[in-house]
Amino acid sequence: MPTGIRLKRIQDQILQVITIILETKVNDPRIAGAYVTDVSVDRELDYADIYISSLAGSENADEILEGLRNAAGFIRHALSQEVKLRVMPKLRFFWDNTPERADRLESLFSEIRNEREANGETPVQKQHDNVDEEMNDEEN
Repeated sequence: MPTGIRLKRIQDQILQVITIILETKVNDPRIAGAYVTDVSVDRELDYADIYISSLAGSENADEILEGLRNAAGFIRHALSQEVKLRVMPKLRFFWDNTPERADRLESLFSEIRNEREANGETPVQKQHDNVDEEMNDEEN
């Protein structure tokens, strides 16, 4: 059983190598535009959970995951050529909605910012700066 630091290194190495494999060696058109967002390997090195997202969004999630599952044996073999482990973990692919959620949150924050500017409110950071200036003036 690897230590926490070694496990993190294994996960990072798998993420880097699998990204290259998907970009250069897998020719399935179903996974075009897909990218790896994270890799999690269990402590026994039995399974590597690969989290995938796509620039196109989640509309093609099922198709992308199906393409990856069909290519899992090839990907695992190619991965074993680059990542030196006694036993290569079995690959499991999962869809990651995090990038889409982050875009949604960013658009909501942008809307709030625009509404505040339209109402003539000062941004929160400017309010904090003003309070800091007032506190410094009182100290002097």
